[in-house]
Amino acid sequence: MDNVLALILGGGRGTRLYPLTKVRSKPAVPVAGKYRLIDIPLSNCINSGILKVYVLTQFNSMSLHRHIRSSYAFDIYRHGFIEILAAEQTIDNPHWYEGTADAVKKSLRYIESNNVDYVIILSGDQLYRMDFREMLRVHQESGADATIASIPVTAAETKGLGIMRIDSETGQVGGFLEKPKDESELSGFEIDSEWIRTQNVEPNGRNYLASMGIYIFNKS
Repeated sequence: MDNVLALILGGGRGTRLYPLTKVRSKPAVPVAGKYRLIDIPLSNCINSGILKVYVLTQFNSMSLHRHIRSSYAFDIYRHGFIEILAAEQTIDNPHWYEGTADAVKKSLRYIESNNVDYVIILSGDQLYRMDFREMLRVHQESGADATIASIPVTAAETKGLGIMRIDSETGQVGGFLEKPKDESELSGFEIDSEWIRTQNVEPNGRNYLASMGIYIFNKS
């Protein structure tokens, strides 16, 4: 996986977790004692063989920086790194990160400086376990420019999530609905149960696909 670079978005305010985020960013919130939420995507990267990682930070970032510096250090014989990219003002751009897409855009010069073929973008505050090698394999075999990881959910669970409409023949995304407020907005987004089963998942009434916020892009 030397040809993959990971970008972990670690600048979330975490307003819904207040007061846990009063003096720290959401990815720095403690989990199971000595761990932090940021350890989840970092662990998934390392266990998937992705050893080139940038963590993008902004709000209340001191404790997050301290944890990353003290917990992750690759020896000089390994061709990898975990580096912090704090939001910065430049002569060309005097603004801070203005959302996740903007954070990625402002990090393009760092992405371009790495000799990799693929970039995987992850959230820094989610709890899950995933082997990204399988997702990369699917991405490569599909010939797509971008691949989005998704999970089936019920209609009642769609609120607050990004819901995708896909072509069941090609798997291509044909539409995206951001945080539907009412189930009436879901018309045309329901996924056939048989297609979900072809992905080795039993639907159990979960006939909508929600984005997991995990993306693989071709660098070129």
